[in-house]
Amino acid sequence: MAMVHPADGRPLALARWLWTVAGLVVAIVVVGGITRLTESGLSITQWRPITGILPPMGAPAWAAEFAHYRQIDQYGAIHSGMTLAQFKGIFFWEYIHRVLGRVIGLAMVVPLGIFAVRRAIPAGYALRLCAIVLLIGLQGTLGWLMVRSGLQPGMVEVAPLWLAAHLITALFTLSGLVWTALDLTALARGEGPARLTGLGAITGAALALQLGYGALMAGLRAGRVTDQWPLMNGTFWPGPTQRGQSVLDAITADPAIVHFIHRWWAWVVVAVMVVMARAVKRAGVRPASVALHSALGTQVILGIATVVSGVAIPLAVLHQLVGALLVVATVWSAHVLGRRT
Repeated sequence: MAMVHPADGRPLALARWLWTVAGLVVAIVVVGGITRLTESGLSITQWRPITGILPPMGAPAWAAEFAHYRQIDQYGAIHSGMTLAQFKGIFFWEYIHRVLGRVIGLAMVVPLGIFAVRRAIPAGYALRLCAIVLLIGLQGTLGWLMVRSGLQPGMVEVAPLWLAAHLITALFTLSGLVWTALDLTALARGEGPARLTGLGAITGAALALQLGYGALMAGLRAGRVTDQWPLMNGTFWPGPTQRGQSVLDAITADPAIVHFIHRWWAWVVVAVMVVMARAVKRAGVRPASVALHSALGTQVILGIATVVSGVAIPLAVLHQLVGALLVVATVWSAHVLGRRT
């Protein structure tokens, strides 16, 4: 990979490109949420990286695809008796999700190759950009492993831990895209790359744990444990919904306990993010502080609304969208605190 002096590179062009890819990642996170909420994720039972770009063409192809789906256990447990037209509905979301994954890969690799050939990559950024490419590849691999976990005999949904790994990797990739785009923008102003401060690391870790539990909530359907707030079915403590489990199983596989952790760890995240937002405001970058406060407040409200609505799909999808935007606002704020001129 070509590396040149920053003065010979095109940092603003690269930054705009990375922001575009980041927007695509936000889109795929939202479509992934819809796919999960509509029980669409197992509708495509095969992984065909090249030929899979095309949907079934014609009635025989659709009949064959539907026949594959009827062979897995989810069909009998959740979608038994569905029509071909209904199958096309769930197929649509998984298909769009996979197409977006391919688009993101191409949107990252093709321009990177062009920038490299033109020797437009500033010194020190080639390895970082290649690492993002690898993360996108890892994301696709985790996506297929997640789907494969739900295709095993006796399974009617994907394994929640695979789902959590899939989502967290996507959001980590989003973080890398945003941070690198901000560094490149700073480079165009003659500034050095930002460093990750202690406050930035603590806030990022707290948010990552919350997002991971959000993914477990989705995988376990834990949002449906209760439709009450702040109590859970009339009590503060949820009580286990499974018996004879280890502590690790309880905090990762028990829907009620996972729900309890997700709803109350959120306030730890609120506390550290308020501290960060105030520090960002003192640093003189009020827009980043406003963005962080706005995304955080909206996310909390949507989380509560999702629970009390019985996990209404529009609210749950908005909750996932704002979660991704909260990641962007957090990375922006952490970058502000770590700026070096």
